[in-house]
Amino acid sequence: MRFKASAGSGSGSLGERAPRAPMLTGPRPLLPPHSRGLGSATATPPRGVAQVSRSPATPPSSTPVSGPREGGRGLCVAYFLRRQRRRQQQQQQQQQLRLHPAHRLLLLGMAGYLSETDFVMVEEGFSTRDLLEELTLGASQATTDEVAAFFVADLGAVVRKHFCFLKCLPRVRPFYAVKCNSSLGVLKVLAELGLGFSCANKAEMELVQRIGVPASKIIYANPCKQIAHIKYAAKHGVRLLSFDNEIELAKVVKSHPSARMVLCIATDDSHSLSRLSFKFGASLKSCRHLLENAKKSHVEVVGVSFHIGSDCPDPQAYAQSIADARLVFEIGAELGHRMHILDLGGGFPGVEGTKVRFEEITSVINSALDLYFPEDCGVDILAKLGRYYVTSAFTLAISIIAKREVLLDQPSREEENSSAPKTIVYHLHEGVYGIFNSVLFDNTCPTPILQKKPSTEQPLYSSSLWGPAVDGCDCVAEGLWLPQLHVGDWLVFEHMGAYTVGMGSRLGETQTCRVTYAMSRLAWEALRGQLLPAEQDEDAEGVCKPLSCGWEITDTLCVGPVFTPASIM
Repeated sequence: MRFKASAGSGSGSLGERAPRAPMLTGPRPLLPPHSRGLGSATATPPRGVAQVSRSPATPPSSTPVSGPREGGRGLCVAYFLRRQRRRQQQQQQQQQLRLHPAHRLLLLGMAGYLSETDFVMVEEGFSTRDLLEELTLGASQATTDEVAAFFVADLGAVVRKHFCFLKCLPRVRPFYAVKCNSSLGVLKVLAELGLGFSCANKAEMELVQRIGVPASKIIYANPCKQIAHIKYAAKHGVRLLSFDNEIELAKVVKSHPSARMVLCIATDDSHSLSRLSFKFGASLKSCRHLLENAKKSHVEVVGVSFHIGSDCPDPQAYAQSIADARLVFEIGAELGHRMHILDLGGGFPGVEGTKVRFEEITSVINSALDLYFPEDCGVDILAKLGRYYVTSAFTLAISIIAKREVLLDQPSREEENSSAPKTIVYHLHEGVYGIFNSVLFDNTCPTPILQKKPSTEQPLYSSSLWGPAVDGCDCVAEGLWLPQLHVGDWLVFEHMGAYTVGMGSRLGETQTCRVTYAMSRLAWEALRGQLLPAEQDEDAEGVCKPLSCGWEITDTLCVGPVFTPASIM
């Protein structure tokens, strides 16, 4: 099966595109549903460096070129000389840009979502850690409006992650999952980078439209929607919605008949830390029935989506899901649906040091896409990312609001004044029902960094951190060995960008933890499109290394292959 390529790609909005009907030319080999192997077919190895087409500034000549048969030896030589010069010009342009066409949006100038007044400009020679220390000092000395916790967000790190994504997945258009972190600074910088937005409810759609994001760049990606929210999407021009059952389809038919639907399919997420297929996703057996009902109801189904869950250690889960999506594409085309959108979902890691590196995952995805959805098939491929963009960009500073010492054993009277073994309990302004919710949902144990560097001679004590809730479950971390700390001392937690900002606390109506946004001048200039990436050897290391305010953003855009298996097995 081949899907006929449509006119224009990449920069057009998904909501307004009018795809051509798919063209069947014989089926490609498909996997059995949820089989572990991917067949014996060998896919094209993924490219580590994105190929660059001719620059828009130098379009190809419209003058017909004489071939070697249209004259004698002189014409033949001239023909090859012209071709050689054209090839040299292309190579020079590639050396200047070394960017996939999707990267060129950074060279088009600012769209107006983000301005210098939205963040603190960090000059060369300083870092976000310097800014954090200055803010903690100011908070400690404040006599009014006591601040017990705040975030420092490195927007340059978000920009850097975007470059990394475009380099590793050049065919995939990123959409940001607003539910992960709905802070305005993040939304504005991602809108400036040209991302679309995946919204789960009316409030998220209102939020992104309030900053000026057009409806054509919004996906209402919740398979289970309130009718009032569906009507809001219809009224405000959000046409791309997802579904996975007949009841949801009937709601859309009644409340938003002009919607363009994406069928969400279940995946094998048995290895994922956060599993979603029990809650969302249609089984492969039910897809034909759902597509037939959509056709009878005159609902346009334009694509397929899936989500393998968070922190999946098996990259082949993406390949299997892509193969399953190809099967659903063929069923949809057979029934007359104009299928042209493949949504890879999310689940990509947001920090280094995970079991599976981001480059390994993207290599498997690229190989599977080359096999089941080749570049000329006319399918728009997108992904909905949350943790990937924001996890490492946010650092939390939080002060100790109370402490108590607990003796591990009941000492005798003679031992009461001696050094009996004890543990120290520290109380914080935030707990597992707010910012530290990952303790409950992701089974993590946050590790604090002391804002004041302790002396090597200071003794260490068994310590634990607790939130403000008056119950025994609000334990942020235990089993820690820390020096003696005091009320007012500050603790620092890194990688706190995912599902922390915008999450309401059960102890209050709104989250009071403020966010200070920062960006280096170099990252800002790159975002404005005033800098081109510097040249770099193709054997350099990958681009997904820790970033300090985005200072190195233009130094590592051109990298060599990092994971190139012979096939997608």
